[in-house]
This record gives sequence, C-alpha cells and structure tokens, in this order.
Amino acid sequence: MNQLSKKNDLEERAAKFGEEVVGFCRSLKKDVIITQLISQLVRSATSVGANYMEAQCASSRKDFRNKIFICKKEAQESQHWLRMIAKYIPERKPEIMVLWKETHELTLIFQKITMTLDANSIKASAP
Repeated sequence: MNQLSKKNDLEERAAKFGEEVVGFCRSLKKDVIITQLISQLVRSATSVGANYMEAQCASSRKDFRNKIFICKKEAQESQHWLRMIAKYIPERKPEIMVLWKETHELTLIFQKITMTLDANSIKASAP
C-alpha cells in the first residue's frame, strides 16, 4: 500500500468514526445529563477527523506532528465520554464497545505516527 492510499484510508477512517458517533448519539434517549455527555462526545469524536484534515495541510513537520498529537488526544477523550455513556446507558454497551475499540485503534495509530516522527527528528539531529 502506498503512502497516499494509507493517508486516504486514515482520513476516511477518522471521518467514518465521527459519522458513526454522531449516528449513535442521535439514537440515544436524552436527559439533562446524557445530553451533556453526548455534546462532549460529538465534539471530540468529530474533532479527530477535522484535526487529521488540518494535519494534511500542515505548514511544517512540527505543525504536522502537533496536529496528529491532537488527533490522538481527541480520540482518547472520546474514549472517556463513551465510558461515561456506557455507565449510564448499560443496555447500549455492545454498540459503545465497538466505538470504543475504534477510538482505541485510532489512538494507537496516531501515537505510532507521533513516535515515528519524534524518532526521525532525533535521528536527523544526531551528528
């Protein structure tokens, strides 16, 4: 698989994750608390793809790394909100676990990208 294909796959995966979370959240029965949790989850989940798009237009390697790191943070935050919703809507836990697994995998992918960039930076600056 070439680099462009990998980039497009991750771009699609991040966008699809946001779409899946929005669809899931629209299906939830809302109350005062759940509405707040949904709001937070939608913000963080859709931010993963938005920040990945920004990373693709980064002005420098450092800017790219920072945007990818934000993707990782937003994916991790999404895990938190999914956990909170699962606690209070246990009957939806199977669906939540599918979304949680995807956030976990996205977190690992973005972590690997940042670690690789960091390692390459160290190699490039070595004498």
